[in-house]
Amino acid sequence: MTTTFDLTRPIAVGCDHAGFEYKLAVVKHLNDRGYQVADFGTYSIESADFPDFAHPTAAAVENGEAGFGVLLCGSANGVAITANKHAGIRAAICWQPELASLARQHNNANIICIPARFVKLNVALEMIDLFIATRFEGGRHETRVNKISC
Repeated sequence: MTTTFDLTRPIAVGCDHAGFEYKLAVVKHLNDRGYQVADFGTYSIESADFPDFAHPTAAAVENGEAGFGVLLCGSANGVAITANKHAGIRAAICWQPELASLARQHNNANIICIPARFVKLNVALEMIDLFIATRFEGGRHETRVNKISC
């Protein structure tokens, strides 16, 4: 099981209208750090259906086109539910840095889902940095993660 992300591949990013402003900042933040980004939309604040962007983001992670993913919407629930329909995706809703670390350490999450209406932008960016930097611990957690798939 992968303990770190393959950062030679792009980071998949997607959002609905509620996450659009944060997505712009996230893409800039990642680009400024030298990461490639695959932007799956949305591309404006016009009302949009979250599955239209969560599915292609999750599919890119699922099929290996992307090293991992970032999804944003108002509550993060919709994008997380949608992404977790994909085999091999472990999308975790995070609203504080410790949860981003634990999602990686204990659950080997490969998509971080951020509730843009409930966290400050600086916290969202901090969580993404922690998500990237944190390794999956494996061990007893690997046994549990291996039981997730249907």
